[in-house]
Amino acid sequence: MKICLVTAFPPSQGGLNEYGLHIARELQRNPFLNLTILADELPSPQPELAEFSVQRCWSFDDPATPLRLLRAVRKSKPDVVWFNLLFSTFGRNPLVAFSGLMTPVLARVGGSFTHVTLHHLMDTVELRDAGVRFERMYRMAGAVATRMLLMANSVSVLMPGYRKILYEKYGGGNVHLRTHGVLTSRPELPEFARRGNPVHRILAFGKWGTYKRLELMIEAFCRVADSHSGVQLVIAGGDHPQATGYVDSVKKKCNGDPRIEFTGYVEEPELADLFQSSSVAVMPYSSSTGSSGVAHLACQYGVPIVCADLPDFLQMAQGEELAIEFYQAGKADDLADCLIRFLENPEKQHAMAAQNFAAALRMTMPNIVQKYLLHFEVQQRREALRYVARFRRLPRWIPSKSLLLRAVTRDSLGWSRRSAVAHTRWNGGSMVASLHRNGNRGGELRGPGDAIDGDGVDPRSSSSTPDLSRGRVAAAGSTDEDENDCHKARNRRLLDHGSAPYIARHDQSGQSEDKQKSGINRERSPVRLIRAGRDQRGYGESGLRGATSGSNGGGGEAAAQTADRATGERDRIVEAAGLDGHGDVEASRPSSANGQGRRSSSQG
Repeated sequence: MKICLVTAFPPSQGGLNEYGLHIARELQRNPFLNLTILADELPSPQPELAEFSVQRCWSFDDPATPLRLLRAVRKSKPDVVWFNLLFSTFGRNPLVAFSGLMTPVLARVGGSFTHVTLHHLMDTVELRDAGVRFERMYRMAGAVATRMLLMANSVSVLMPGYRKILYEKYGGGNVHLRTHGVLTSRPELPEFARRGNPVHRILAFGKWGTYKRLELMIEAFCRVADSHSGVQLVIAGGDHPQATGYVDSVKKKCNGDPRIEFTGYVEEPELADLFQSSSVAVMPYSSSTGSSGVAHLACQYGVPIVCADLPDFLQMAQGEELAIEFYQAGKADDLADCLIRFLENPEKQHAMAAQNFAAALRMTMPNIVQKYLLHFEVQQRREALRYVARFRRLPRWIPSKSLLLRAVTRDSLGWSRRSAVAHTRWNGGSMVASLHRNGNRGGELRGPGDAIDGDGVDPRSSSSTPDLSRGRVAAAGSTDEDENDCHKARNRRLLDHGSAPYIARHDQSGQSEDKQKSGINRERSPVRLIRAGRDQRGYGESGLRGATSGSNGGGGEAAAQTADRATGERDRIVEAAGLDGHGDVEASRPSSANGQGRRSSSQG
């Protein structure tokens, strides 16, 4: 599968650049994928990350962004165009941002399969906190832009409330709920030895200046510092694109206070040290714009969270089972009291850290990306089957109907050759044994170590394949009349109890015969229905169809008959089980010469 990922990408510092980086890393690890990143241009030349194929074909606040992106997509000819978007991804200018959001639907019109991961909605953003003057105009434009995004083949949102809004207000039927996930495949265990040693570090992380402001955080911290001497406030991150110079202005006001540290923009390798040394992460937001990346970073390192009680964060905490302590939004006193209670309770600190770490293990980035890939493949198969369904409705008298179908679906059926999902067996490929150590092995029956009651049938060797053409079940045992009588008596008891003869391994058939003669009798278990893989023919050398292992019938064959409980079906059940009412038994033994011959004997 060939994917074009449209996102801001490091070393650019555009919105969602870190999220785009981690998505690209997981896609790049998949050997079945060909990934091309359509990223934003850099203000100055910088070296690219060596392991990625990056085309910097669009710019922030560039009106020509849609045309340049469409040209790059047409040149790449991908199976999927994946957009990682905010409403402000393509520009600060409203007209430029609006035109950039038209790109997914234009790419779909051009014949590409498009998917949009939308991180927030204009309907839930507090525009006043973002410094927007013409709020009503922005709402109208945001509604139109949302409807355009819904014209993509599929859309993913990260909050349950967002999917509800898109479904009820906009009628979006192609909207899927995804998890934001943590930006790693291996969350790190919390290092409790570094926290509170020698001081408790309170971390405030983000892009500051709009709905994320520091005045309330600093006011609450001063009250906490008055009651606890061993605390330090760490402010990490830079300015929001719409609030240039905000962090520097706050830093000047706090100049000379050793308890407050400003780190500026934090590079990716430095995040682990920053979060592991912090006792708590605080999110002093006045409004929210979707699922918080800062909260998921804190979970990645097992850091407790203190957050404003905004509706989006309440949904996030409940849906993902995060350990978050909420305070009343906009109240510095409530935030200070919340932090004081937290710092005075070590048990709570450990419990919240452990819960967030456990939540991170459930939503690692490989799991998130795998769900996206599975969705892409299912959607492509659905599109391909639509073409097939249309041609099936055509009249039979149309000439060259099959040739026309092949010509039309030549590109749409590409998923069959370019699948990016590592398909497993129908039960997940698990080798966990069931009763008597039977398990699914792609059509190969695994028997127990010992055959039970001598009803041993080789499931893997064609030399011991039972003859089912006449409704008889072959038994690996003696054909003496005494043993036939024993078989008849046992089979009658099996029918009375609603079970069937047990099918054992071929290498134990001789052992089972000895145990029959020695009088060993063990409890029987019913035959399990074994499914053959779809890519296996499932036909033996004799032309019989059954559950087999291998493509030429050289593997084992197993027959499973269903017994109806109705009394009137008893005769049919007896015939299907290989009992003709007169004690007929067939024995199948491997040839002693090469193990591949077949010798059958029957007694009437």
